[in-house]
Amino acid sequence: MSEEVQKNIIKTACDLFFRLGIRSVSIDDICHELGISKKTFYVYFDSKDTLIEQLLQANLQHTARKLEGLLSANSLRGVVTDIVRRNAEQDDVRRVPQLVYDLKKYYPRQFADFQRQAFLQQQRYIRTFLENGIAEGLVREDINIELSAVLFAKIYAVALRDFEEMEAAGYNVSQLGHAALDILVRGVLSDEGLRLYTND
Repeated sequence: MSEEVQKNIIKTACDLFFRLGIRSVSIDDICHELGISKKTFYVYFDSKDTLIEQLLQANLQHTARKLEGLLSANSLRGVVTDIVRRNAEQDDVRRVPQLVYDLKKYYPRQFADFQRQAFLQQQRYIRTFLENGIAEGLVREDINIELSAVLFAKIYAVALRDFEEMEAAGYNVSQLGHAALDILVRGVLSDEGLRLYTND
């Protein structure tokens, strides 16, 4: 088996799921898009369910690599300025709701497992961010690191799970994520960190 072929199947499926929704995309559609046979597909995945499970794992691994790269920088200053840059960018939020809706409705077990792992992942990296920030004098020393990490991870988990309620109120997952990040960062930064964050 080729790891490259497996990655290509996951990437192509992910692109199709984002554009069309999981329910609307069949294994035949994925194979047609890649120009492979269903026999080849089944060499790597025994079902669509298995493909979705591995796709979600790949997403977690991709996020972990990005966060590890960010947090392994020589200074937390780079992390803070990166947060400023990311908050200024516009996400393509149109792609998110249908994918999440399909996961919740048709693949609840996979979605619940993904949410659990994503929560623990975010909690772990927020904890590291805060610990590094305190060491560099950019984060307040008096904050409760564990509580702050749990709170932030919980906000993201609820935002992803309950996106329909947010949309009904006129907001989307990305907007809530940016607002939550801004509130968290402003709340935990020291005076020096806040000056860096606000470019004062």
